[in-house]
Amino acid sequence: MNAAVATSVFGAFMVLTVVLGLLAVRRKGTEKGRPAGLSEWSVGGRSLGTVFIWVLMAGESYTSFSYLGAAGWGYNSGAPVLYVLAYMSCGYALGYVVGPMLWAYARRHGLVGITDMIAHRYRAPWLGAAVALLATVCLLPYIQLQITGMGVVVSTISYGAISLNWAYFLSFAVTTGFVVISGLRGSAWVSVLKDVLVIGTLGFLAVYVPLHYFDGYGPFLDRLVAEKPRWLTFPGHDSGGLGQVWFVTTTLVNSLTVVIFPTTVAGYLGARNAEALRRNALYLPFYNVLLFVPMLLGMAALFVVPGLTGADSNLALFTMVVDSLPAWAVGLVGVAAALSSIVPMAVFMLVIGTMWGRSV
Repeated sequence: MNAAVATSVFGAFMVLTVVLGLLAVRRKGTEKGRPAGLSEWSVGGRSLGTVFIWVLMAGESYTSFSYLGAAGWGYNSGAPVLYVLAYMSCGYALGYVVGPMLWAYARRHGLVGITDMIAHRYRAPWLGAAVALLATVCLLPYIQLQITGMGVVVSTISYGAISLNWAYFLSFAVTTGFVVISGLRGSAWVSVLKDVLVIGTLGFLAVYVPLHYFDGYGPFLDRLVAEKPRWLTFPGHDSGGLGQVWFVTTTLVNSLTVVIFPTTVAGYLGARNAEALRRNALYLPFYNVLLFVPMLLGMAALFVVPGLTGADSNLALFTMVVDSLPAWAVGLVGVAAALSSIVPMAVFMLVIGTMWGRSV
């Protein structure tokens, strides 16, 4: 019965996701009076305002890692997981300057992707093709990660009724069909649904889990300090050298990389104007506050479901969700986590398609 209820909730929202994609296609615009073609599909006709850019770029950074990996890191190591908050916030600060520059250059020359920009800037089409090939190789593991994350979520919220293999297939099929139909604009529309669910479910879990298992944050944090103090300092528990030097260097490298990541650039180029990107850079760090929730709840799981090892530690948060919530609520949390896989996976696929369509 629980599996049927949770799976029904999940299925209904997947249908809604496809419907949103179709509605986005119906409302697609034109560019300079002509059918926009690849420009409409890949960068949303360069017409996305502040809200859509915010939810789209938040969707690229708030992936299945946020529900699975962040909680798993909190469970296994503790404090070192805060590097995610640090590098994203630093990257957004750099993006305040870099984003409008790339947007202006691409708009001026009618370019729709980072490989387009490289080929045009250096007058070397072969260089754009080479970057497209390299970027594809580097993006495929991210797509695989999202497929795996969504598959694990689907299998878990179905109480094991859906096998992992079928869950992987369904996650890939839904995302592929969705991105082919709707492009960047559809991803932005679905990001709105995703963000409503993410903010709602994580806000609820942030209050519910400590109250349900520990009678509040006070007793939970007191117990954490008394029994697991290593999780609250660097280098964390069993982290293999994830100390201050690692934290600073990893934050620096990742903050530089995320600014010019192909999917980030796709978000830049979809903006209506440069001011939307500057506002976006100011607002995005506030979204990162949500990441404290799975990190902290991962540490709460140390007392609720002790002994998780290996990949099972990534299920620390969902184990508590399935254990304590009714099936319909499990389904809603699963939908939020699944959409956190679909949106970034869709943008990864879209970027690869754009690079190959224009450069290869």
